[in-house]
Amino acid sequence: MLQNKFIKSHIQLSKIIKDLKHKNKKIVFTNGCFDLIHPGHVEYLEKAKQLGDILVLGLNSDSSVKKIKGEKRPILKEIDRVYILSCFHFVDFITTFEEETPYELIKKIKPDILVKGGDWEINKVVGKDIVEQNGGKVVILKYKEGYSTTNIIEKIKKLYC
Repeated sequence: MLQNKFIKSHIQLSKIIKDLKHKNKKIVFTNGCFDLIHPGHVEYLEKAKQLGDILVLGLNSDSSVKKIKGEKRPILKEIDRVYILSCFHFVDFITTFEEETPYELIKKIKPDILVKGGDWEINKVVGKDIVEQNGGKVVILKYKEGYSTTNIIEKIKKLYC
């Protein structure tokens, strides 16, 4: 399963996406750290997939997560996060990126729909300009209350420290 979904090369992924677009497939893109997978992540990815035909997930690499979340993160290594996410039937392709944002990746694949969670303001979504310039749209999905990796980590710390 992992071998079919994980595409390390952004050039290779952009070629695959271009071929799929020629077949009139609607490409949905989202991104994130997905450090400790929880029901909020699962619901979010399921809803993102429902917006189109192909769901591409840009996953922050370990070094990218460290830049954003600090030296103690990620909890799960990149390869483990890729494996878990590749097991979801609604995720079609996964790629990783080293930067803090997926801007360059979005520029390469030019998705039809860019999806972010409800904790994002639409005017602050990275890549919004690229998607809209190419006739696509940005969708903000409702945030599932009570679920966040940070809250899970804090709960574990309180219970076991």
